[in-house]
Amino acid sequence: MEDINKEIHNAFEIIQNGGIILYPTDTVWGIGCDATNPDAVAKIYKLKQRVETQSMICLMNGEKMMYNVFKDIPAVAWEILDLSEKPTTLILDNPRNVAPNLIATDNTLGIRIVKEPFCFKLMERMKKPLVSTSANISGQSTPKSFKEISPEIIKGVDYVVNLHRDKICDKPSTIIKLTNDCQVKIIRK
Repeated sequence: MEDINKEIHNAFEIIQNGGIILYPTDTVWGIGCDATNPDAVAKIYKLKQRVETQSMICLMNGEKMMYNVFKDIPAVAWEILDLSEKPTTLILDNPRNVAPNLIATDNTLGIRIVKEPFCFKLMERMKKPLVSTSANISGQSTPKSFKEISPEIIKGVDYVVNLHRDKICDKPSTIIKLTNDCQVKIIRK
């Protein structure tokens, strides 16, 4: 039987030491690390063979963590999150307190609040956001299940979480860009 507490402990130890993990999210399998550690973030870019100008998102476990990263959050952001029926990533302006190489060239950061127990509890223990990017080499298709993840990715991380390996994910999150002056742009439905 899967032991979520053991997996949280193991993943936390790796992340604390600047490592990167392969883990199940509320959508697809992700590669992640401490969102405040620029060296760990750089490891993910290298593993994915992704240019650093292509930003990645951060998972967060609630309002307190969001306000630690964004001083100003438009009211409509909370409405979108409350009304969303599926996982939704918001791209917001002027992030702070995260690794500089996570922030997009237009000074934005994509975030998603997750309730999925493993991610939520891991961030509760970390007290920091968790980087999340799909478990594939940049430009390749997003794996829908653990068995579709390439051996190169599995070998390239410091720890593979042993949970939900049989889960099939049909699609990644909706992405909505929301500026502080309340302009809304749907990037991915």
